[in-house]
Amino acid sequence: MNTLLLVGDCGTPLTILEKPAYSQWLASQNQFTQHWLKQTNFQGDDLALIPNFSSGEEGALGQAIFVVEDAEHYFSCGDLINKLPAGQYKLNAPTAHQSAICFAWLMGAYQFSPYKTSVTNKVLPSLVVEDQTLVENTIKSAKATNLVRDLVNTPAADMMPKNLGDAAQLLVDTFGGQLSQIIGDDLLEHNYPTIHAVGRASANLPRLIDLTWGDINHPKVTLVGKGVCFDSGGLDIKPAAGMRNMKKDMGGAAHVLGLAHLIMAHNLPINLRVLIPAVENAVSSNAMRPGDVITTRKGLTVEIDNTDAEGRLVLCDAIAEANNDQPALMIDFATLTGAMRIALGTELPGFFSTSDQVAAGITEAGSKISDPVWRMPLYSPYNDLFSSTIADMSNCGSGPFGGAITAALYLQRFVEQDIDWVHFDVMAFNVRALSGRPLGGEAFGVRAVFNYLQTRFCE
Repeated sequence: MNTLLLVGDCGTPLTILEKPAYSQWLASQNQFTQHWLKQTNFQGDDLALIPNFSSGEEGALGQAIFVVEDAEHYFSCGDLINKLPAGQYKLNAPTAHQSAICFAWLMGAYQFSPYKTSVTNKVLPSLVVEDQTLVENTIKSAKATNLVRDLVNTPAADMMPKNLGDAAQLLVDTFGGQLSQIIGDDLLEHNYPTIHAVGRASANLPRLIDLTWGDINHPKVTLVGKGVCFDSGGLDIKPAAGMRNMKKDMGGAAHVLGLAHLIMAHNLPINLRVLIPAVENAVSSNAMRPGDVITTRKGLTVEIDNTDAEGRLVLCDAIAEANNDQPALMIDFATLTGAMRIALGTELPGFFSTSDQVAAGITEAGSKISDPVWRMPLYSPYNDLFSSTIADMSNCGSGPFGGAITAALYLQRFVEQDIDWVHFDVMAFNVRALSGRPLGGEAFGVRAVFNYLQTRFCE
C-alpha cells in the first residue's frame, strides 16, 4: 500500500475533474489534445489517455484525464487504479478533492486472495501527491478499512475466537497497550454467563477479548464488538441460505478492531477500551435451548425465546462490564438484525443513540467523507414486547415487526442511564460490487465514528 500512494511531484499528469469543469479544461488545452479527444470520441466522462506529441516521445503516454460526477465522493475514483496502465502519476485536482481521490485510489487496490492458488499479480500504478500529511492519513484510513475487510472475508475455519484474539494482539504489538482474555469455563468464574452460554457448544472456546490503550487520564471511550465467528442459529438452526455468509457475523468485532486501529495509529488523546465477546454459535448436546433462562452479568434473567438471537446475549454481558469504567462514550458495532437490512438496505448502516448531540455529530462527520449513517429511534414503548412469564425479560420481541428497534432496546437495558451510548447495526458485507467496494467484507461507519472522535477529543 505504501508504494501505491507516494509523496512527490513527478509523474505522468493525471487530471481529475467533475463534469461541469470539463469544457473549460478542454478549452485550455493545446490543439493536439483537443483534436485527439475529439477523434477518440471522448465525451467528457470516465478515463481518457492522451499520448505525448513532443518530438522524440511520440506515442508515449503524455497525460490522463478522469471525469466524474462528484470528485468529493470518497469512492468516485475507486476503479481508477485498475483502469490506468502501470506507471507513476502526478495528481492534478483541486485540493478539496484530493482526500477523497487518494482514499478511493487505495480502496480500488484491495483484493482478498490468500485462498486462491492462481493469482494475477497485476502491476498497479502509483499516485503521487505533494501533501505528506494527506498521504500518511489516507494510508492509515485504508489500512483500517482493509483490516475490517480481511477479518470479515476470512473463512470461519480460520477466524474463530482465538483468531480474533490474535488480531487484537497484533494491534497491541503494533501500537502498544494491553490485552487480556477470559476463555472457556473461566467466563463463568468471572461472571460472563451469557457469553459462555452462547459459545459453550463449540469446540472453539468462547472468550472475552479485552484490549486497553492510551493514557488513563484521557477521556474513556469503550468499543464493544459482536464477535460471533460463525452463526448456525444454534438449536433454532438457520436454513442453508441464511447460514451461507455467517462467517461475517463477527463483523462487529472487525469494525471495532478497525476503528481501534485508526484511533491508535492517529494517537488520539483518549483512554481506549475494546471489548469483544467472541463465540461460535454451534449445535451440540450442551447447546443452550429455547426456553432456558440465563442470569446475565447484570443480574437480569433472560428467557431464551430463540437461540438465533444470540448476538444480543453476548453483547449484553460485555456492555454490563463496560459500564464499570463509566466511559464518556460507549459504542457497539454488531451484525445484529436482518430487520435493519429490510429497513435501510445493505449499504446504509443504521444506528441508535441515547445522545442527540453524539448522534448528530456522527451523522455530520459521516456525511463529509461519504460514510453515511442513519439514526433509528429507541422507541421505548416497544420494551413491553420483551415480557416473559418466567423471567425478567425475553431475548426476542413477541412479534416480527420492528426487529432492529427491539434488539437495540434489549441492549439498552444493560447500559447505565448516565452513559452516552451508540449502537450500530451493520451489514459488514457488500452484496454487489461498486466503485472501490468489491463483493465481500466492508467497513460501515468506521470512518464516520473516527472523524467524530477526532473532532470531539482533538479540537
